[in-house]
Amino acid sequence: MAEDRSLAVVTGASTGIGYELARCCAENGFDLVVAADEPRINDAAEDFRKLGAKVEPVQADLATLEGVDKLYQAIGTLNRPVEALLANAGRGLGKAFLDQDFNEVRDVIETNITGTLYLIQKIGRDMRSRNSGRILITGSIAGFMPGSFQAAYNGSKAFLDSFSFALRNELKDTNITVTCLMPGATETEFFERADMMDTQVGQSKKDDPADVAKTGFEAMMKGEGDVVTGLKNKLMTAIAAVTPAGVLAEQHRKMAEPGSGEK
Repeated sequence: MAEDRSLAVVTGASTGIGYELARCCAENGFDLVVAADEPRINDAAEDFRKLGAKVEPVQADLATLEGVDKLYQAIGTLNRPVEALLANAGRGLGKAFLDQDFNEVRDVIETNITGTLYLIQKIGRDMRSRNSGRILITGSIAGFMPGSFQAAYNGSKAFLDSFSFALRNELKDTNITVTCLMPGATETEFFERADMMDTQVGQSKKDDPADVAKTGFEAMMKGEGDVVTGLKNKLMTAIAAVTPAGVLAEQHRKMAEPGSGEK
């Protein structure tokens, strides 16, 4: 990989928002290391190469420390600084918490939180040693609401939303920026993978992942602290800030309860 362009790392880049974030990077002068836990990451890499980027795909389970180490080692072989880390890998899980397989609950937590933080710390330390870099964390407006029938997922996104603001503050006297992208429901494979296609939110019209990614990428490049995508989502977060948690939980139940899409 020649060093004529800056290097960006994008996780969860095989589909959805992550794919579109990687596309934004490729179209705006970045070479790429892209990662996902499925073979489709290789097909995605081919798409990004057609946009002029040099691309290194890595198939790894980023819910595990070993998977993150595999990605970090692949980055290291390039001998290039990571100028932008777009930590987007995530997993959802629908249905009632007491009915869920705990191995799947654990996978949500380890993908969304543990693996994400481990990667951010490893690459963030490298950025700090150079005093240069951009970090984009994909949080969610779900972090503003108690997630009835998505309890572990919403809890994980509340963690990431909070973490991103804290990390940004810790780095305020450096040349490293931290941006939290907080989308709402987006037209990706998320709801199918989370077994939520029988819910109101699973069947509703959702945001375009390309629009979400473009908004997030632009916010990252400007060094903004956070961005909520879409007017509807901005209104939802504003209302959530002044609404009792019990009311929010009931509202979320209406969207995410199994069978709610049939009511």
